[in-house]
Amino acid sequence: MSNGRAKWLNLLVMVAFGTMSLVVKRIPLTSSEMAMERAVIGAVTLLAVQLMRKKLISPRKLKRELPLLLLNGGILGAGWILLFEAYRYTTVSVATLAYYFAPVLIAVGCALWFGEKMNGRQIVCFVLATAGLVLMVDLRNLSGGGQSFKGALLALLSAVCYAAVVLMNKKIRTVDGMDRTLVQLAAAAAVLLPYVLLTSGVHAFSMSGSGWIYLLILGVFYTGVCYVIYFSTIGHLRGQEVALLSYADPLTAVLCSLLILGEGITAVQAVGGAMIIGFTLLNEWASARIKS
Repeated sequence: MSNGRAKWLNLLVMVAFGTMSLVVKRIPLTSSEMAMERAVIGAVTLLAVQLMRKKLISPRKLKRELPLLLLNGGILGAGWILLFEAYRYTTVSVATLAYYFAPVLIAVGCALWFGEKMNGRQIVCFVLATAGLVLMVDLRNLSGGGQSFKGALLALLSAVCYAAVVLMNKKIRTVDGMDRTLVQLAAAAAVLLPYVLLTSGVHAFSMSGSGWIYLLILGVFYTGVCYVIYFSTIGHLRGQEVALLSYADPLTAVLCSLLILGEGITAVQAVGGAMIIGFTLLNEWASARIKS
């Protein structure tokens, strides 16, 4: 695969991820059950792809990394629950922009966990992106019942989960990207199933046909197909190219929120969101220039 083709496919996947909220909002299930069903359908889709490619994971490699993969799967599932729940309390714009604080958390985590030093530019970008998060959450919402604030906080906690998954994946050496995702999706499903059974219960079989269509789109397309395309492209792209292309996700999500869902965003939140995306993007772009 050429670098140009990989870029376009990766960009299309990021744009697709940005439209996922349009599907999530049309599935009449609790956030926890939706996350579980997504993990199950996504895992089955990836397993089918691996069987067709005749590339099954080595039991020896899997056994060595299994505890960390299971932990990652549980955190991945928890992050999905938090993000889907955030959509119920605030706009897609606010939830997505709060969620995209994750790259900042990853940079800080790498410094704390792996000893990667942060230079002056990274520290400035971190401080200003954090200030943008404070503006985007817009603490004035607390006086109005705090629903939007709660949604932003849930999305931020989802970002913490995502950052934790990325950081722990750096510790996994013997299992490749596709197999790693398959096992983590299966682990997420296994962790979420007892939680769903003990709380909300399983109600997917009582959904209408349209509900099942949206659920299958979420599991097969957004989790299975998009992940397959994503992992098939990142091997042909530099890390900085992958990071920069990922910003098509929040930009698409904000446009869907404003133009399709008709959700509003205050001027303060817009400034805060622009600061999160802008200063995180600036840091990635500057890093790419230095390493190129």
